[in-house]
Amino acid sequence: MLVSQIQQAFVATDTLGKFDVKASLQGGGTSGQAGALRLAVARALVKMDEGHRRKLRDLGLLTRDARAVERKKPGRPKARKKFQFSKR
Repeated sequence: MLVSQIQQAFVATDTLGKFDVKASLQGGGTSGQAGALRLAVARALVKMDEGHRRKLRDLGLLTRDARAVERKKPGRPKARKKFQFSKR
């Protein structure tokens, strides 16, 4: 499933099999890395040929998912978790 996600940009622009991709990714999980590589491939294809921009933009392949892990607040065990309330 992740391989097909990475190849999505190649399929959209009919360039599947025309390029060799060698990438080094760090951090995040496998799904996050696949998403990062998908964005990198899409941006590289736009650099190669500006005509691909419209197709990739319509499919949402040039947009980064901005969600990130919420930070831990002071005085709390986790980002949102509160300590157990005790009446007595």
